[in-house]
Amino acid sequence: MKIAIGSDHGGFDLKEVIKPYLIELGHEVVDFGTESHESCDYPIYGQRVGEAVSFGDCDRGIVICGTGIGISVAANKIPGIRGGVCTNEFMAAMSREHNDANVLALGARVIGEGLALRIVKVFLETEFAGGRHQRRIDKIREIEKKYLK
Repeated sequence: MKIAIGSDHGGFDLKEVIKPYLIELGHEVVDFGTESHESCDYPIYGQRVGEAVSFGDCDRGIVICGTGIGISVAANKIPGIRGGVCTNEFMAAMSREHNDANVLALGARVIGEGLALRIVKVFLETEFAGGRHQRRIDKIREIEKKYLK
């Protein structure tokens, strides 16, 4: 899989831990920044990752800020993005299985590195269940279409 990844300054260190892990798992990684601990604005990186996934340039995305909340809100503004903050493996599995999430949001100040790597692995390995869940994803797409102008 081709994975887009991005973070603000608060998520920079965790992003740098996750990137080689993704490569070790056999994925291609596209880093959309940031490149340092210098204070920056998370919406920029949420948007970049969201666009890469929405436009089909990348298969899935990972966004990281201090809590994962702000950057996930930014990524979710991009049409076609279904991203969620996950703080454990169960949430990661359900985000994929039930919600067909295509962007994973992590909070670098909320979870440790070991847990983050386990969450990433589950997120990437879990398939969408379809079935009754597809009906719900279709309803989400209808909501999105209503507000696209």
